[in-house]
Amino acid sequence: MAGAVSSKDEVHVRGFADSHVHLASSAFENDVDLVIERARAAGARALVCIGESPEAAARAEKLSLRYPGLVWFTCGVHPHDAATWDDEKHPGVIRLASAAGAVAVGECGLDYHYDHAPREIQRHALNAQVALAAELNRPVVLHTREAEADTSAMLKDAASAGVRGVLHCYTGTRDLAEQALAVGWYVSFSGIITFRNWVDEELLRCVPDDRLLVESDAPYLAPVPNRGKRNESSWVPRTIARLALARETDVESLAALTLHNTRAFFGLPA
Repeated sequence: MAGAVSSKDEVHVRGFADSHVHLASSAFENDVDLVIERARAAGARALVCIGESPEAAARAEKLSLRYPGLVWFTCGVHPHDAATWDDEKHPGVIRLASAAGAVAVGECGLDYHYDHAPREIQRHALNAQVALAAELNRPVVLHTREAEADTSAMLKDAASAGVRGVLHCYTGTRDLAEQALAVGWYVSFSGIITFRNWVDEELLRCVPDDRLLVESDAPYLAPVPNRGKRNESSWVPRTIARLALARETDVESLAALTLHNTRAFFGLPA
Protein backbone atom coordinates (compact mmCIF):
# COMPACT_ATOMS: atom_id res chain seq x y z
CA MET A 1 0.00 0.00 0.00
CA ALA A 2 1.27 3.47 -0.79
CA GLY A 3 2.56 5.15 2.33
CA ALA A 4 3.12 1.94 4.30
CA VAL A 5 5.95 1.95 6.83
CA SER A 6 8.80 -0.32 5.76
CA SER A 7 9.23 -3.33 8.01
CA LYS A 8 13.00 -3.02 7.51
CA ASP A 9 13.28 0.38 9.15
CA GLU A 10 13.50 1.01 12.88
CA VAL A 11 11.67 4.07 14.19
CA HIS A 12 13.31 6.13 16.93
CA VAL A 13 11.89 9.21 18.66
CA ARG A 14 13.11 11.25 21.58
CA GLY A 15 9.78 11.24 23.39
CA PHE A 16 6.24 9.94 22.87
CA ALA A 17 3.04 9.08 24.72
CA ASP A 18 0.92 5.96 24.65
CA SER A 19 -2.52 7.38 25.40
CA HIS A 20 -4.21 3.97 25.80
CA VAL A 21 -2.52 0.79 27.00
CA HIS A 22 -3.88 -2.15 29.02
CA LEU A 23 -0.83 -2.73 31.21
CA ALA A 24 -3.12 -4.20 33.89
CA SER A 25 -4.10 -7.01 31.50
CA SER A 26 -3.26 -10.60 32.38
CA ALA A 27 -1.22 -10.62 29.15
CA PHE A 28 1.44 -8.62 31.03
CA GLU A 29 1.21 -10.20 34.46
CA ASN A 30 4.56 -11.97 34.19
CA ASP A 31 6.68 -9.18 32.72
CA VAL A 32 4.92 -5.84 33.07
CA ASP A 33 8.00 -4.15 34.53
CA LEU A 34 10.12 -5.25 31.57
CA VAL A 35 7.40 -4.01 29.19
CA ILE A 36 7.37 -0.61 30.89
CA GLU A 37 11.16 -0.40 30.85
CA ARG A 38 11.24 -1.25 27.14
CA ALA A 39 8.73 1.52 26.55
CA ARG A 40 10.81 3.98 28.54
CA ALA A 41 13.93 2.98 26.61
CA ALA A 42 12.05 3.52 23.34
CA GLY A 43 11.19 7.09 24.39
CA ALA A 44 7.90 6.77 26.28
CA ARG A 45 7.30 9.75 28.55
CA ALA A 46 3.64 9.05 29.44
CA LEU A 47 1.73 5.75 29.52
CA VAL A 48 -1.99 5.91 30.28
CA CYS A 49 -2.96 2.53 31.71
CA ILE A 50 -6.63 1.81 31.08
CA GLY A 51 -8.74 0.49 33.93
CA GLU A 52 -11.62 -0.98 31.94
CA SER A 53 -13.04 -2.58 35.10
CA PRO A 54 -12.71 -1.80 38.81
CA GLU A 55 -10.31 -4.73 39.14
CA ALA A 56 -8.14 -3.54 36.26
CA ALA A 57 -8.21 0.01 37.63
CA ALA A 58 -6.94 -1.22 41.00
CA ARG A 59 -4.00 -2.95 39.29
CA ALA A 60 -3.42 0.11 37.10
CA GLU A 61 -3.32 2.37 40.15
CA LYS A 62 -0.57 0.21 41.67
CA LEU A 63 1.46 0.57 38.49
CA SER A 64 1.01 4.33 38.53
CA LEU A 65 2.34 4.41 42.09
CA ARG A 66 5.31 2.24 41.08
CA TYR A 67 6.13 4.48 38.10
CA PRO A 68 5.21 8.02 39.15
CA GLY A 69 5.40 10.55 36.36
CA LEU A 70 5.42 7.86 33.69
CA VAL A 71 2.33 5.67 34.24
CA TRP A 72 -1.14 7.12 34.81
CA PHE A 73 -4.45 5.31 35.10
CA THR A 74 -8.17 5.47 34.36
CA CYS A 75 -11.24 3.77 35.79
CA GLY A 76 -14.46 2.69 34.12
CA VAL A 77 -16.54 -0.21 32.83
CA HIS A 78 -16.04 -1.45 29.26
CA PRO A 79 -19.15 -1.93 27.07
CA HIS A 80 -18.39 -5.66 26.85
CA ASP A 81 -18.99 -5.76 30.61
CA ALA A 82 -21.87 -3.31 30.71
CA ALA A 83 -24.20 -6.02 32.03
CA THR A 84 -22.17 -5.93 35.26
CA TRP A 85 -22.84 -2.20 35.73
CA ASP A 86 -24.28 -1.54 39.17
CA ASP A 87 -25.79 1.90 39.88
CA GLU A 88 -25.12 1.39 43.58
CA LYS A 89 -21.52 0.13 43.39
CA HIS A 90 -19.74 1.44 40.33
CA PRO A 91 -20.22 5.22 40.74
CA GLY A 92 -18.60 4.99 44.17
CA VAL A 93 -15.71 2.96 42.80
CA ILE A 94 -15.04 5.50 40.05
CA ARG A 95 -15.28 8.39 42.52
CA LEU A 96 -12.70 6.72 44.77
CA ALA A 97 -10.42 6.04 41.83
CA SER A 98 -10.68 9.67 40.77
CA ALA A 99 -9.75 10.78 44.26
CA ALA A 100 -6.75 8.42 44.11
CA GLY A 101 -5.53 9.99 40.88
CA ALA A 102 -7.40 8.42 37.97
CA VAL A 103 -7.07 10.84 35.06
CA ALA A 104 -10.17 9.78 33.11
CA VAL A 105 -13.38 7.79 33.21
CA GLY A 106 -13.28 4.73 30.99
CA GLU A 107 -12.78 2.81 28.91
CA CYS A 108 -16.53 2.94 28.44
CA GLY A 109 -18.75 3.12 25.40
CA LEU A 110 -20.83 1.16 22.92
CA ASP A 111 -19.96 -1.99 20.99
CA TYR A 112 -22.70 -3.19 18.66
CA HIS A 113 -20.34 -5.50 16.79
CA TYR A 114 -19.96 -8.09 19.54
CA ASP A 115 -23.05 -7.15 21.59
CA HIS A 116 -21.66 -8.86 24.69
CA ALA A 117 -24.20 -6.83 26.66
CA PRO A 118 -27.71 -5.77 25.58
CA ARG A 119 -27.59 -2.42 23.80
CA GLU A 120 -30.00 -0.72 26.19
CA ILE A 121 -27.76 -1.71 29.10
CA GLN A 122 -24.66 -0.50 27.22
CA ARG A 123 -26.32 2.89 26.73
CA HIS A 124 -27.30 3.08 30.39
CA ALA A 125 -23.79 2.26 31.61
CA LEU A 126 -22.26 4.78 29.20
CA ASN A 127 -24.66 7.57 30.15
CA ALA A 128 -23.98 6.94 33.83
CA GLN A 129 -20.23 7.18 33.25
CA VAL A 130 -20.55 10.37 31.20
CA ALA A 131 -22.54 11.84 34.10
CA LEU A 132 -19.76 10.82 36.49
CA ALA A 133 -17.17 12.42 34.23
CA ALA A 134 -19.13 15.68 34.41
CA GLU A 135 -19.33 15.42 38.20
CA LEU A 136 -15.63 14.61 38.58
CA ASN A 137 -14.38 17.00 35.88
CA ARG A 138 -12.59 14.15 34.13
CA PRO A 139 -12.47 13.34 30.42
CA VAL A 140 -14.00 10.18 28.96
CA VAL A 141 -12.15 7.43 27.09
CA LEU A 142 -14.70 6.15 24.59
CA HIS A 143 -14.90 2.83 22.77
CA THR A 144 -17.34 2.89 19.86
CA ARG A 145 -17.90 0.20 17.26
CA GLU A 146 -20.81 -0.04 14.81
CA ALA A 147 -22.84 2.29 17.05
CA GLU A 148 -22.60 5.56 15.16
CA ALA A 149 -26.13 6.91 15.70
CA ASP A 150 -26.12 6.31 19.45
CA THR A 151 -22.56 7.58 19.77
CA SER A 152 -23.60 10.75 17.95
CA ALA A 153 -26.47 11.24 20.40
CA MET A 154 -24.13 10.68 23.33
CA LEU A 155 -21.70 13.29 21.99
CA LYS A 156 -24.47 15.89 22.04
CA ASP A 157 -25.42 14.99 25.61
CA ALA A 158 -21.77 15.05 26.70
CA ALA A 159 -21.26 18.45 25.13
CA SER A 160 -24.30 19.79 26.98
CA ALA A 161 -22.79 18.50 30.23
CA GLY A 162 -19.38 20.01 29.47
CA VAL A 163 -17.72 16.61 29.13
CA ARG A 164 -14.84 16.16 26.71
CA GLY A 165 -13.38 12.85 25.64
CA VAL A 166 -11.44 10.84 23.10
CA LEU A 167 -12.60 8.43 20.42
CA HIS A 168 -9.98 5.80 21.14
CA CYS A 169 -8.52 3.43 18.52
CA TYR A 170 -10.70 5.18 16.00
CA THR A 171 -11.69 3.39 12.79
CA GLY A 172 -15.15 4.88 12.25
CA THR A 173 -16.44 7.38 9.73
CA ARG A 174 -15.10 10.83 9.10
CA ASP A 175 -18.57 12.21 9.84
CA LEU A 176 -18.59 10.87 13.40
CA ALA A 177 -15.02 12.05 13.95
CA GLU A 178 -15.98 15.55 12.83
CA GLN A 179 -18.98 15.53 15.16
CA ALA A 180 -16.67 14.68 18.04
CA LEU A 181 -14.12 17.31 17.01
CA ALA A 182 -16.88 19.93 16.77
CA VAL A 183 -17.67 19.51 20.48
CA GLY A 184 -14.04 19.57 21.60
CA TRP A 185 -13.20 15.89 21.62
CA TYR A 186 -9.95 14.21 20.55
CA VAL A 187 -9.34 11.31 18.15
CA SER A 188 -6.74 8.60 18.74
CA PHE A 189 -5.21 6.21 16.23
CA SER A 190 -3.64 2.82 16.90
CA GLY A 191 -1.49 0.30 15.04
CA ILE A 192 -4.47 -0.55 12.83
CA ILE A 193 -3.42 2.31 10.57
CA THR A 194 -0.23 0.40 9.67
CA PHE A 195 -2.17 -2.64 8.41
CA ARG A 196 -2.14 -3.38 4.70
CA ASN A 197 -5.92 -3.02 4.45
CA TRP A 198 -6.05 0.49 5.90
CA VAL A 199 -7.28 2.83 3.16
CA ASP A 200 -8.78 5.93 4.82
CA GLU A 201 -5.93 8.41 4.43
CA GLU A 202 -8.29 11.37 4.63
CA LEU A 203 -9.40 10.36 8.12
CA LEU A 204 -5.77 10.45 9.25
CA ARG A 205 -5.46 13.99 7.89
CA CYS A 206 -8.76 15.50 9.04
CA VAL A 207 -7.99 15.61 12.77
CA PRO A 208 -6.51 18.99 13.76
CA ASP A 209 -3.01 18.98 15.22
CA ASP A 210 -4.25 19.94 18.68
CA ARG A 211 -6.80 17.06 18.90
CA LEU A 212 -4.63 14.19 17.75
CA LEU A 213 -3.55 11.27 19.97
CA VAL A 214 -1.80 7.96 19.35
CA GLU A 215 -1.99 4.72 21.27
CA SER A 216 -0.99 1.08 21.33
CA ASP A 217 -4.17 -0.45 22.78
CA ALA A 218 -1.68 -3.12 23.89
CA PRO A 219 -1.74 -6.06 24.25
CA TYR A 220 -3.93 -5.81 21.13
CA LEU A 221 -3.34 -4.50 17.59
CA ALA A 222 0.44 -4.65 17.24
CA PRO A 223 1.56 -2.50 14.30
CA VAL A 224 3.32 -3.86 11.22
CA PRO A 225 5.81 -5.61 11.19
CA ASN A 226 4.76 -7.09 14.53
CA ARG A 227 1.12 -7.67 13.66
CA GLY A 228 -0.22 -10.79 15.38
CA LYS A 229 2.20 -10.56 18.30
CA ARG A 230 1.42 -9.28 21.78
CA ASN A 231 1.56 -5.52 21.40
CA GLU A 232 3.66 -3.19 23.56
CA SER A 233 3.94 0.54 24.09
CA SER A 234 7.50 0.46 22.76
CA TRP A 235 6.06 -0.05 19.25
CA VAL A 236 3.96 3.14 19.26
CA PRO A 237 6.66 4.99 17.25
CA ARG A 238 5.71 2.82 14.24
CA THR A 239 2.14 4.11 14.45
CA ILE A 240 3.48 7.64 14.81
CA ALA A 241 5.63 7.16 11.70
CA ARG A 242 2.65 5.92 9.67
CA LEU A 243 0.54 8.85 10.82
CA ALA A 244 3.34 11.32 10.10
CA LEU A 245 3.59 9.97 6.57
CA ALA A 246 -0.13 10.48 5.95
CA ARG A 247 -0.04 13.99 7.40
CA GLU A 248 3.17 14.92 5.55
CA THR A 249 5.17 15.84 8.61
CA ASP A 250 8.23 14.40 10.30
CA VAL A 251 8.10 11.64 12.89
CA GLU A 252 9.86 13.54 15.66
CA SER A 253 7.50 16.52 15.40
CA LEU A 254 4.42 14.30 15.45
CA ALA A 255 5.73 12.36 18.44
CA ALA A 256 6.28 15.62 20.34
CA LEU A 257 2.87 16.94 19.28
CA THR A 258 0.95 13.87 20.43
CA LEU A 259 2.92 13.74 23.69
CA HIS A 260 1.89 17.35 24.35
CA ASN A 261 -1.73 16.56 23.43
CA THR A 262 -1.82 13.53 25.75
CA ARG A 263 -0.62 15.66 28.64
CA ALA A 264 -3.14 18.38 27.81
CA PHE A 265 -6.09 16.02 27.39
CA PHE A 266 -5.51 14.04 30.60
CA GLY A 267 -4.17 16.98 32.60
CA LEU A 268 -0.73 15.41 33.11
CA PRO A 269 2.23 17.51 34.28
CA ALA A 270 4.99 18.11 31.76
